[in-house]
Amino acid sequence: MNSNSTGRNTLFDLELDAEGVLRLTWARDASITEADAEAAMEQVNVLSGDSRHPMIVDMATTADVSRGARAVFGRPCQASRIALLGSSPVDRVLANFFLGLNKLPCPTRFFTDRTEALSWLKAR
Repeated sequence: MNSNSTGRNTLFDLELDAEGVLRLTWARDASITEADAEAAMEQVNVLSGDSRHPMIVDMATTADVSRGARAVFGRPCQASRIALLGSSPVDRVLANFFLGLNKLPCPTRFFTDRTEALSWLKAR
């Protein structure tokens, strides 16, 4: 598992599981800046190498995503499909705002159920 630290807290964890799914989990109450998004996407690309993988992004406790971070998340990376996983109405608003305003480089959907998200990611 790869982690990125802000110096006092781990901002995100990233792993490539045995089934080939990237799992990106943001820290509780994270306010994601452009630099944070760049760091996460760089790690996604490094961990993936030349292969593309489906990715689940757990944003259930994310506080905010900056405009710059949203722009970074709209760039192509080694993710082949992205499932955004949230749990609250705020998560849904953040995800719908992101999904509605950005031209996304791969299929991306919002889910509140992890099992449904993983099923969608693994569907070919």
